[in-house]
Amino acid sequence: MKIGNQSVETYFILFGLFQYGQMDTLLFVAIVILFSVALMGNIILILLIRLDTRLHIPMYFLLSQLSFIDMMYISTTVPKMTTNFLLNSKTITFLGCEVQTFVFLALGGTEALLLGFMSYDRYVAICHPLHYPILMSKRICWFMVTCTWTSGSINALLHTLYVFQLPFCRSRIINHFFCEIPSLLPLVCQDTSQYEHTVLLSGLIILLLPFMAILSSYACVLTVVFQMSSGIGQTKAISTCSSHLIVASLFYVTTLYTYTRPHSLHSPEKDKAVAVFYTIITPLVNPFIYSLRNKEVIRAIGRMLSVCVHLYRK
Repeated sequence: MKIGNQSVETYFILFGLFQYGQMDTLLFVAIVILFSVALMGNIILILLIRLDTRLHIPMYFLLSQLSFIDMMYISTTVPKMTTNFLLNSKTITFLGCEVQTFVFLALGGTEALLLGFMSYDRYVAICHPLHYPILMSKRICWFMVTCTWTSGSINALLHTLYVFQLPFCRSRIINHFFCEIPSLLPLVCQDTSQYEHTVLLSGLIILLLPFMAILSSYACVLTVVFQMSSGIGQTKAISTCSSHLIVASLFYVTTLYTYTRPHSLHSPEKDKAVAVFYTIITPLVNPFIYSLRNKEVIRAIGRMLSVCVHLYRK
């Protein structure tokens, strides 16, 4: 159907992860395995925190929220990508693309803000332990979570509504493996430079500010830790902080790389490679970095296994 000189279509074509959109069998199997591990890791962590009363504290409440977000985050892109491979199809409906863009942006923004609050939780616990019950009360924790979800969703809704009302009068081939705003803008047949300033501003607020807060929080934590006389405590804190910072940096640096540059500087192949890190790798490693390096979680897993073995023997 045509309206004037503009062709109106009801679908987009996802170019795929590689240049010709062909995922070989080995890559397909690898992605399915990574997706399954990420899904199971986050589900187990959520159930563990839910069932073990010893983990009903602010730190693990926020961690369960992170696991839920990561579980949904990776499920927004990978199932569609693998389904297209199995059905030998590259299409996605206009509505499907719009929904995927909104959900992906909402979850990404929520995670970016939540990671900042999680670093604040650690800062208060270590630097102001006597005030921790007040500064991280149940009410404040719910307020933090509500703010992250609300802010992330509103930001995603505004961007999605604006982008999808623009005229897509060029090729409907999206040179990406999922619908993302930077990959959609090249298809728009009007100047988007002003809108790109809005995307940059959103990226600085949603991504850069929480990242700076995380760096500041951990800097304060390490300052306090280095004042301790215990060498063991220092080593443990440095190990924990460094692992958290590496994972957080992986998420923030890659998303900032994607969302704070004008689309004229984007390279589709580089964008797809970078997107793998914040769509697949980060949700995969988060539950392991934030849990398996934590003795309380390890003990909770041991208690849960003991209960399961006891029930099985009965």
